[in-house]
Amino acid sequence: MKNKIRILLIGLIVATFYQAEAQKTNTKSSLLDKKATRKTTILYKNLQKNINKGILFGHQDDLAYGVNWRYEAGRSDVKEITGDYPSVYGWDLGGIENKSPINTDDVPFDKMRQYIIDGHERGGVITLSWHFDNPLTGNDAWDTTPKSLASALPGGESHEKFKGWLDEAAKYMLTLKDKKGRLIPILYRPYHELTGTWFWWCKNNASPEEFKTLWRFTIDYFQQKGLHNLIYVYNTADFNSKEEFLEYYPGSDYADILSFDKYQYSDPIIDNSFIESCQKQFKIMNEVAKEENKIMAFAETGYETIPYDKWWTNTLMKAIGDYKISYVLVWRNHGWQEKENKMHYYAPYKGHKSEADFLKFYNLDNILFEKEAAKECLYNRYFIKLFNIKL
Repeated sequence: MKNKIRILLIGLIVATFYQAEAQKTNTKSSLLDKKATRKTTILYKNLQKNINKGILFGHQDDLAYGVNWRYEAGRSDVKEITGDYPSVYGWDLGGIENKSPINTDDVPFDKMRQYIIDGHERGGVITLSWHFDNPLTGNDAWDTTPKSLASALPGGESHEKFKGWLDEAAKYMLTLKDKKGRLIPILYRPYHELTGTWFWWCKNNASPEEFKTLWRFTIDYFQQKGLHNLIYVYNTADFNSKEEFLEYYPGSDYADILSFDKYQYSDPIIDNSFIESCQKQFKIMNEVAKEENKIMAFAETGYETIPYDKWWTNTLMKAIGDYKISYVLVWRNHGWQEKENKMHYYAPYKGHKSEADFLKFYNLDNILFEKEAAKECLYNRYFIKLFNIKL
């Protein structure tokens, strides 16, 4: 009898604590999807809380390949330096619209599914982008033929084809499940870099209302297909004012996270423009985030081949500065790129000149890789396991 009372008391204390924690996070913004799965809601609340603790580090295609290797189980250029995986894994859906067996980055979709499951099981966060083909011409994402975006809208000549593409993406994302058959939460970043000029969905190819219509249609369509595990990331390229950042913004009810992409192209030793530009954009986005009650991210960045050996601590960290962001992700380590006849990688590998600085970056208190980031979710996992809560 005493043991039963003791268990009940412990349960009451734990449940009270859990409820208090939930109430704390409920004072922040909630997900746009009101039917979001329990796991998705927990991830979002943890991202909200963690911005005061540190920045999750991410890497595109980290588990699939690296410099001079491909499809070797357990390998990661990042892990071979730090002993730890990234806490955010980036992947791309490009090619799924045509039922291709491999994506736009040459990763087989079957392998990508397993990499996503593996990363999630260790406590990593998954983010998806989609370099999908131009619905009007059938050419790749970089085809900016006029009126391509308009053709995908309801009533447009490519709308039915476009819906079929969304169906293929939805079918694939609905297969991304954990070992218990529960949908894995995904940070989904549709129509990325929209303020650029290089994709068919960019602002040079659509009016603000056309873009907003496409964005809202896509989210509504995915929810109708049963995708309630997506956290939607609004993503721009360059912008110079609050008005420019918000010009194509679909509204607070259609975005969960605000972000931008920016890459280093000039030598940071002699040119400080990357840091200055990032700081300017973070300042603008931070103002919007406060008004919209959203969290922020640096969704894509990097310096190809990282020729500056202190780029991580002396450039990237200065570019982020004191702004509280949920994660930063660097692009993929493809290695030798035949088409461009050059090396193509954005995270260091063992023996790279920036390896020592990357280790310093890894050991910073406010940079979180997978092991440390996973700990932030332990109290949720413990309670869930203790009380057998269904997510």
